[in-house]
Amino acid sequence: MASAPSDRGTGVPDAPPIALKILIAGGFGVGKTTLVGAVSEIKPLRTEEMLTEAGRPVDDTTGVEGKSTTTVAMDFGRIDIRAGLAVYLFGTPGQDRFWFVWDELAVGALGAVVLADTRRLEDSFPSVDFFERRGIPFVVGVNCFDGSPRHPAEEVRAALDLDPRVPVLLCDARSRENGKELLVKLVEHAQASWSADSAPQPARV
Repeated sequence: MASAPSDRGTGVPDAPPIALKILIAGGFGVGKTTLVGAVSEIKPLRTEEMLTEAGRPVDDTTGVEGKSTTTVAMDFGRIDIRAGLAVYLFGTPGQDRFWFVWDELAVGALGAVVLADTRRLEDSFPSVDFFERRGIPFVVGVNCFDGSPRHPAEEVRAALDLDPRVPVLLCDARSRENGKELLVKLVEHAQASWSADSAPQPARV
């Protein structure tokens, strides 16, 4: 009789591989594609298209006038933590007309990194609202663009009306180390959220 696959002939079945799914979200031109590319250990899969004159009335490029491309489906990257454990990164499209993709991408997600740009902070509200409504843990990374106004993390928290437990970090989306810090903070926040959800609730009297 054939035996089950084992690890190096020890007779111990191999553990099934585990993949953690993390979303990189935020408004148009906030740096999602850049962040995925900075931390991914593989060449990222990108679905970028050139911006056209026909789309100018729809795609608000105020503050990011130099941007010439846009993500139309998703960005995909991967980080291998160890054998059998990987992190899959999915960068969401930023424009309103592509938000229908978000529901599909959010299925099974561990959590999300919401990137924010202080020049267009209002563009972060839809992302924050999306994850709050679905109970998906998220952290906010304030992408400090060159020449953009700098504000302390707590001021950004207040402006976005975030729950005090949501981590807010200042970052550079081009930095691999900053990106890894965001992902680690998200995993820690997700674990804390699960622990809080499973904690015994006080009895009502």
